[in-house]
Amino acid sequence: MTHLSMRREHRANRRNLRAELRRRSAAHRLATSCRRRPRSLATVAIAAGVAKDTAAGVANGLRSVAKRLGLAPAATARTRRTVVGGRAHRTHTVTRWTLAQISRLTTAYRPRKAEYVAAVALIAAFADGAR
Repeated sequence: MTHLSMRREHRANRRNLRAELRRRSAAHRLATSCRRRPRSLATVAIAAGVAKDTAAGVANGLRSVAKRLGLAPAATARTRRTVVGGRAHRTHTVTRWTLAQISRLTTAYRPRKAEYVAAVALIAAFADGAR
């Protein structure tokens, strides 16, 4: 007969393993989605493994580079963003970029902040490895 504490440990271990599997599956789905179709700059950064707070800053820097290069996004859409919280009924214009465009942007982007330099390296590796 199995001891109660052993069963509890086993259940806890399986729960942790299932949580890790869900996290890895979600990361894989996001990465393959970015490889298949144009996505936003922040989404690609998160798929590459950049922290969410850093991804927003890097995406803004890449948008500035796109403006400087005269590079237009692959797609533009209108969406209702509720990421910030609440049920926002305001629509926002969002831009979607292909990995080839993102690769071009990362080569021209020269950030000064150390965490942005590391983030751009991750995004460049992701964009170049996916093509």
